[in-house]
Amino acid sequence: MIIRSLLDTDLYKFSMMQVVLHHYPAAQVEYRFKCRNPGIDLVPYIGEIRAELDALCSLRFSEDELAYLRSWRFIKSDFIDFLGLFQLNAKYVSIEPASSGNGEIEIRIVGPWLHTILFEVPLLAIVNEVYFRNAHPGLGLDEGRERLRDKIALLRDTPGYEGCRIADYGTRRRFSREWHAEVVEALRDGLGPKLAGTSNVWLAWKLGLTPLGTLAHEYLQAHQALGPRLRDSQVAALETWAKEYRGDLGIALSDVYGLNAFLRDFDMYFCKLFDGTRHDSGDPFAWGERVLAHYRANRVDPSSKVLVFSDGLDIPKVMQLYEHFRGRCLLAFGVGTNLTNDVGPTPLNIVIKMIRCNGQPVAKLSDSPGKNMCEDKAYVTYLRQVFEIPVPVEEGA
Repeated sequence: MIIRSLLDTDLYKFSMMQVVLHHYPAAQVEYRFKCRNPGIDLVPYIGEIRAELDALCSLRFSEDELAYLRSWRFIKSDFIDFLGLFQLNAKYVSIEPASSGNGEIEIRIVGPWLHTILFEVPLLAIVNEVYFRNAHPGLGLDEGRERLRDKIALLRDTPGYEGCRIADYGTRRRFSREWHAEVVEALRDGLGPKLAGTSNVWLAWKLGLTPLGTLAHEYLQAHQALGPRLRDSQVAALETWAKEYRGDLGIALSDVYGLNAFLRDFDMYFCKLFDGTRHDSGDPFAWGERVLAHYRANRVDPSSKVLVFSDGLDIPKVMQLYEHFRGRCLLAFGVGTNLTNDVGPTPLNIVIKMIRCNGQPVAKLSDSPGKNMCEDKAYVTYLRQVFEIPVPVEEGA
């Protein structure tokens, strides 16, 4: 059994789920799976993935787990009461071979947002672990341990980086549950205070670390279909978040419509209201410079704000970004696959993205076109017009 606790997921799933309970309990959504690696045949593992899904859907929150969640200052008592009754239901998930017959699989999650939001992270972790234990049976982890030791030593022992801290963001694409736990424990013991925490709630609880996370792309995407006119959807999402958390969890995600559209909406009010912003696509150096300039233009001291970097980082890239921006703002770095799936074989680049909400298409149009995912091309064209997003050269060719 791969997933053994409903806490074995990322913190932002719980923070978003509480907003859904309080503001959008009737919303209906659809998610779709995609493997971006070419030539990966996942069809032989469908039966195993379904079996792990059934095991996942047998789990309930224990009283100890609920008590841990209740200890967070931003979690409300009625949400804990709801989780005490909560159980995932496999009827909302379909797993089939893709019609193309090329080894790809189709995973679709369709149902109430409140009852499907917790599927994404554990399902991705299941697909990863099932694939690697079949494609690379008996793989030793000595190489992975050596690589991990080198990363820890590089960050810990290089002069001038005493204030550089990282966090584990690697649940979704980890090599395995056991390896993930070993990695985070090694980071805790090897880095000490240079490990800021982990996005994984289970490991944060068990290893005495700080759980980290705020919101994900699906939250802003869903607002495209949740009431306000489309052009106001990003503002509405940020307003609702601030209303729910009253100053807690104040990191805004900047790349659902690209940075230009984000900065148009992220006015002085939001600059002052939110603690910082998170980068997840495009050139991180250019992004950081533009965000700092935006704070200055809105009469906000950048040194009081956090820039969170989380897009495909490794330790050398973290150190380059730290060197470039330190002293000018507060910094945070979330490192994922490079920590939890760097053991030899090429990691899977797999995602589960929301594609519909309340029967309408929703989309992410980030500064990295390869991350975009929507089944309705006409809607994407309309979204570009509304948010004044140019068509990238590679898409328009």
